[in-house]
Amino acid sequence: MTVFDLSLITSGPYHDMLLAGLKLSLQLLGVTLLLALTLALVVAMMRLSGLRVLSAGAWLFVEAIRNVPLLAHMLFWYFGAPELLPEAAREWLYAHNYEAVAAVAALTFYTAAYMSEDVRSGLRAIPHGQFEASRALGFGFLRGMRLIILPQALRVTLPPLISQTLNLWKDTSIATVIGTAELMYQAAKVETETFRSVEAFVFATTCYLTVSLLITGLAVTYQHFFPARAV
Repeated sequence: MTVFDLSLITSGPYHDMLLAGLKLSLQLLGVTLLLALTLALVVAMMRLSGLRVLSAGAWLFVEAIRNVPLLAHMLFWYFGAPELLPEAAREWLYAHNYEAVAAVAALTFYTAAYMSEDVRSGLRAIPHGQFEASRALGFGFLRGMRLIILPQALRVTLPPLISQTLNLWKDTSIATVIGTAELMYQAAKVETETFRSVEAFVFATTCYLTVSLLITGLAVTYQHFFPARAV
């Protein structure tokens, strides 16, 4: 019977490899979340702008991204997109950790497509009188959105946005298919070098679970102190 070797994941070079993978996964989460939420807000406002060109473009973006698997997005950004660039630019990218850049690009567009629909639902839940009030105060579309509408809508959409954030955290593991040295990649590498699959993947599983629970806990805390109010 194989004994669980705790020292493998608590000290030594393999511990350092796993921690490096966890750090990169958290970086992917943080950078992608910031970019995806920003893009989602833009896309949602385009859908509701009333301009057909903007609305159609945003709709096409959402449908094109959501109906293609994330794995396909990853492979396109890593293998396909660089082929559209000059050879010198392509070689420079591959020499400068392009795996992480491609992962961020794929995760950003994929997550933003889903988040934009959540934000759009929250915007549509705001009574029309709020929009009229912003215009009565002399605010334009963008300023009214920023100061009056979006703060209310984001509180309404917090639960689905948290769900999308949890999905994003788990989706970072798919970046392993393009060689991004995130947590799952490093766990698989440790398992290959040591043949200690239980220890490596217990560490990875524990990290995914812990971060997921922290995200959920932060959301619950926020909702407790800043509950959404009827508008």
